[in-house]
Amino acid sequence: MTSDTRMISDPMTDTPGTTGAHAARPARGRTWLRVLASLASLALAGWLVVAMVPTVGGVDWAAIGDQLRGVGPVALIGLTALWLAGLWAYTYVLTGSLPGLRNTQAFTLNAAGSAVSNLLPFGGAAGVAVTAVMAAGWGHRARAIATSTIVSGLWNALGRVALPVVALAIQGAAVLGHGVLAATVTTAAVLLAVTIVLTRLRWLSGVLRGRARRFVVRLRRQNAEVVRDGWVRMTLGMIAYLVLQALLLWCCLAVTGTNLGLPALIAAFAVSRLLTLAVITPGGFGVSENGTIALLVALGTPAAPAVAGVLLFALFTFLLEIPLGGIAWLNWTVRRARSA
Repeated sequence: MTSDTRMISDPMTDTPGTTGAHAARPARGRTWLRVLASLASLALAGWLVVAMVPTVGGVDWAAIGDQLRGVGPVALIGLTALWLAGLWAYTYVLTGSLPGLRNTQAFTLNAAGSAVSNLLPFGGAAGVAVTAVMAAGWGHRARAIATSTIVSGLWNALGRVALPVVALAIQGAAVLGHGVLAATVTTAAVLLAVTIVLTRLRWLSGVLRGRARRFVVRLRRQNAEVVRDGWVRMTLGMIAYLVLQALLLWCCLAVTGTNLGLPALIAAFAVSRLLTLAVITPGGFGVSENGTIALLVALGTPAAPAVAGVLLFALFTFLLEIPLGGIAWLNWTVRRARSA
């Protein structure tokens, strides 16, 4: 077969057949840049944990290890069950935003998407791409998947904004003095940006013409329908998810020897979840842990148990999500191959 590109000459050398090679070079360059950025981001996350956590907490790794070794197998089983219960609660956010999706499928989607997001800086986009492929494999249309992405993302943003608001209401001035207000403003700005994008769909529908305009109009209408029909399920699922995650943090701190009151727990959990927005590392790993530890220590929590508890929480909410997502993706791939 003769390719049309063979008839195109390179403008610099006037040598036929080189256009494809020149076009491939920038693509390869961008791929290497992404790989290097990912490696640098992972290295930064590792440095933030290994080098900065003891500095921020004011305690050495030996003391942290002593606290972690005191966590028995029964406690770990209980923490694992609590972690999985939280992930299951979140499936109701996804099933509410994507009609026809089963809870088991939503669990698989969330696990696989989170695994990708936890491995790459700015990994949210890659995670969305993975979940879109999986949802399409189950027969969901592209417009429904796009709607689910928008609506579930909005519910996540609302949940993140609600956390610091509750923390401020309960903890008051103590929280304000440790930076939660700045995080609240940042998250509110993110939510505002999302809201502006959504409202711009109406504007875009009046500007675009033909096929693109019809797509935007249908997408906007479908967003409204999904919110109207699924907001109760999504809201209850998000509340249950956040409560179970906060309980997981409290239990992680408790088994390592830290007893937190409700105000301090809400403040620490709000900071922990908000700082996962720090996209300089995958899933904000390292940034979230140091910020949470700094707040707990500033609130008078003993350093070694606090650091150990926060790291144990990160084990469940970040590290274990990677192999869980890998298993979910492998299971989906095998099932799809068998049904093909």
